[in-house]
Amino acid sequence: MIFKNISKTKLLLALISLFITIFVWQQGLKDSLNRPSVSFDISQKEQEIAELAIQSIPTNFKKFFITNDPVDDISNALSQVSFNELSERNKLISVIISDSDESRIDKKIYKDFKNKNYKLLIEEIEKKSNDNSYEPNLNRFDFFKDDRFLYHILSRKFDFDDSSLITKSFSSKMFLKILALRLIPLITILLGSIVALKTLWRAISLRKLGWKEIQTLDLELIDMVLLIAGGFVVLGEVVSPLFSISLVELFSKNISEELSQSLKIFFGYLFMAIPPLWIVFYQIKSLNGEFILRKDYFQFNFLPIKDAIIQGIKGWLTVVPFVFLISLIMNSLIENQNGSNPLLEIVLNNNNYLSFSLLFLTTTFLAPFFEEIIFRGILLPTLSRDFGIIWGIIISAFIFALAHLSLGEMPPLFVLGIGLGITRISSGSLLSSVIMHSLWNGLTFLNLFLLRT
Repeated sequence: MIFKNISKTKLLLALISLFITIFVWQQGLKDSLNRPSVSFDISQKEQEIAELAIQSIPTNFKKFFITNDPVDDISNALSQVSFNELSERNKLISVIISDSDESRIDKKIYKDFKNKNYKLLIEEIEKKSNDNSYEPNLNRFDFFKDDRFLYHILSRKFDFDDSSLITKSFSSKMFLKILALRLIPLITILLGSIVALKTLWRAISLRKLGWKEIQTLDLELIDMVLLIAGGFVVLGEVVSPLFSISLVELFSKNISEELSQSLKIFFGYLFMAIPPLWIVFYQIKSLNGEFILRKDYFQFNFLPIKDAIIQGIKGWLTVVPFVFLISLIMNSLIENQNGSNPLLEIVLNNNNYLSFSLLFLTTTFLAPFFEEIIFRGILLPTLSRDFGIIWGIIISAFIFALAHLSLGEMPPLFVLGIGLGITRISSGSLLSSVIMHSLWNGLTFLNLFLLRT
């Protein structure tokens, strides 16, 4: 029973935490609808890479990688979005690749660019549109050599040679990127489908799911409310950022914006993890009178580590086709899905290798380790004990998806949460679900890394 032998103070804290969590989560989900979907940027980046790779794609393979002119596809995609909603870079791309007679915006808006190099370039574009014989100052284009796609479309606009920058070697690298971007997901889905069918056939043949024994802490559901609502949300997501952001801003006055942003995410995640982990520590200590670090409270079952790795890889492959399928269904039902995780856009547009490494460490190691302890190490076993394994997996997966505060990503995250829960219980090892979670985040991170031009 939830209220059996519960102190009034504990019950009051749980109710207050639950009330605040409901408010924070509904506000977070509402705000997510105002965030654009990162799928637009991902699609555009793929087209940019395809354009830069054209000269290296074998003629016989071009029809498999390029159906239309990539620049035309980018132009059509940008034209479907309000100009004011575009990033400065996309505004500039839209102006460069649009016909001078069909400019999307009034020339007064050209002056609204904050980037001074963009402003100088807009002046050149205006002069060119007013006089086709105008010869621009090519030195001004040197500022854009770090953005090779931008430099490339400028060469098309102003008819100058970009072969010194868009070399055959660089184009070959872009071809390898587009090859990896297309083949890695395809191979993963094919392998995952085989593993999923094999696992399903085995379960049907044996007429059992093969759940392993679950090691559950002697915690009540009200302890879960205090852990998730009080620790994870109130202290972790609401209070902790006040300290982590202030700390980074104090020491990051003379570093780049990209690195400062990555440090805020890295330390933000560390500070967010401290309160719920401290609550777990206190709960275990209250139950046992002590907390022994060597004791496997969460059933990690590190040894033999080979088994955990195999189970983690198997679980990851199995869930990929199902997440892909639910994403396809969502895309077919909802044309414009907003609410992508803002971290995806940050990774996609990050060009600082130190900050990129911090983001990689956060998403691929810290996040899976911390989230699996909370959702599959403590919440799932407790729910499975009180409601049965199936409902335990479903409820913990729903809370896991909800906690990411992204309405558009909730269905795929829910399916992923179910896969993580099944892997955790079928393997009898929390480490296997940590590895599976790391592989999922790692593949997403790899895909975003490859999309950088």
